[in-house]
Amino acid sequence: MAQLALRNLVKRYGSTEVLHGINLEVADGEFVVFVGPSGCGKSTTLRMIAGLEEVSDGVIEIGGREVNHLEPKERDIAMVFQNYAIYPHMSVRKNIAFGLRSSKMSKPDKARRIEEVAGILSMTELLERKPSQLSGGQRQRVAIGRAMVRDPSVFLFDEPLSNLDAQLRTQMRLEIKKLHQRVGNTIVFVTHDQVEAMTMADRIVIMKDGRIQQVGTPDEVYHRPQNTFVARFIGAPSMNMLDAEMSDGRVIMPQGQAIQLGGLTTAQPGRITLGVRPDDLVPVESDMLIQGKVTVREPLGSETLIYVDTPGGEIVVKADGRKPPAVGEVVRLGADPANLHVFDRETGMVLR
Repeated sequence: MAQLALRNLVKRYGSTEVLHGINLEVADGEFVVFVGPSGCGKSTTLRMIAGLEEVSDGVIEIGGREVNHLEPKERDIAMVFQNYAIYPHMSVRKNIAFGLRSSKMSKPDKARRIEEVAGILSMTELLERKPSQLSGGQRQRVAIGRAMVRDPSVFLFDEPLSNLDAQLRTQMRLEIKKLHQRVGNTIVFVTHDQVEAMTMADRIVIMKDGRIQQVGTPDEVYHRPQNTFVARFIGAPSMNMLDAEMSDGRVIMPQGQAIQLGGLTTAQPGRITLGVRPDDLVPVESDMLIQGKVTVREPLGSETLIYVDTPGGEIVVKADGRKPPAVGEVVRLGADPANLHVFDRETGMVLR
């Protein structure tokens, strides 16, 4: 296991800069997930850590040593890709053993290590099978086993669950999390799926356009987003964003009601964006935040998503699945002021 540090990491392709000074410290044994939309730079960052992409500027440190000029095999890392990249003509045992091909371990030690890894991954009974006899999740475990058998300091996962169906993705998320709890290696995991990030990470690194937008625990990025991009990206459905005005320290809503909020970083009058999660909006008789007409319902069993047309635009609300408002019904909605988010309309940065 080892610490990982990225210091002012820059990547250029010709004159085009795609990573703009990434700074991050990953603690020994930490599970960090990079998440963001396609093209944000998360996989490029991972490939630079692995040594598969050249560093244009900045420093990568693993275990306190700079590795910029080391070959991938010299960095004490192991990488699991979206494509399983396992050999179809080899048994599970030989596929896992392939990770030890350059090891100086004795044959008995290699055999013991393979059995140990197979036991951790619950694959002991599958060691003599060929990949064609395995399910998609089992094949992914073979790829993980080939990486694990080397006992690297850092595991790098590049969207390893993208090729699996929804049920298998859920199962593999749980298995990878359990694996981390058992072996305790440092893990850097890349995904475009915010649900994977929220359910697996100790900390999440949210990226956009080659820059880090926020680093924090799942709780921090969900409940305390630093800007409107993070607020919209994390959470399903996304946070509702309402145009409003700020005057004398109060937020003035589109329908004219005023809300007194503490903790604002500025009391200057101006245009703001008020953010509120769909699950924080509830029907109220008084202290209304906003009012509108239900246009669509999406039943999900225990809850129903309702889409409400308001003067500030369409919003999404999570309603009780047993007695949701009817389409065409006018609803009055409120929220605990502590759960409201205030952002600068121009910069998108949080003000509260």
